[in-house]
Amino acid sequence: MSIEEQYDEAMYTFSCGDFAGAAAQLRKILAIAPANYEAQLGLAMTYGRLGDFAAAIAAGHQAERLNPKDPLVHTNLSVFYLKQGDKARAEHHAAQARIASWRQSGQAAPAAVPPEPTTEGQG
Repeated sequence: MSIEEQYDEAMYTFSCGDFAGAAAQLRKILAIAPANYEAQLGLAMTYGRLGDFAAAIAAGHQAERLNPKDPLVHTNLSVFYLKQGDKARAEHHAAQARIASWRQSGQAAPAAVPPEPTTEGQG
């Protein structure tokens, strides 16, 4: 069975709600093909569904090393950090997800919005 077929099977297992089974299948793929981004990202998501956010974060950072400009990897890391109670890191990765998304779409990041003038102290 090819790596792609194994991955498809793992994602089917995931979609059926067997997250432990999917994690085992994805780890098997990564033992053969450690640079497989989709399997690494899927493993992070699987750990997240299992509620093992420390493992989800570790797997998510491995996926980030493989494809640092994918918005999904940063979105997932943001969710995992938030679930773990680390708001600062969650916000960091949410911002990284927005930046990566802008880059993918070819748009420039929005300019900072200047503060609105206040009328305090004016008459």
